[in-house]
Amino acid sequence: MAGTLTVTTINSVSTINAATGVLATQNGMTGIAKAWVQYNATTQVINGSFNVSSVTYTAAGNFTINFTTAMGNVNYAPVVSCNNIDVETKIQFATIASGSLQIRSQGSVNVNSSYNPVFGCAVFGS
Repeated sequence: MAGTLTVTTINSVSTINAATGVLATQNGMTGIAKAWVQYNATTQVINGSFNVSSVTYTAAGNFTINFTTAMGNVNYAPVVSCNNIDVETKIQFATIASGSLQIRSQGSVNVNSSYNPVFGCAVFGS
């Protein structure tokens, strides 16, 4: 049975603008991540990311996440998780800067040993 398809044009908004006409991306929206990355520290490979230009591997257990576009200030909230089930991992934020975030990790096998996990990090802020 043949039918007729009617197409209706719907007007859409192509950008989200502030009074100054700038905020065309998610950086202008509150409540969503301003950056995120999933990083394999063992192979030093970024598996996926948004607003992350690179991850610098400084030494075992020391990483710096570099943002493509800096945060508005250093008062952002980073959240990190590790998906390694073999070793309990302690991760701490060493240096929080507007353009980067330094992370240190240790494995529970030896609390003084550095550890290279696969981890995910999301950043919320303005």
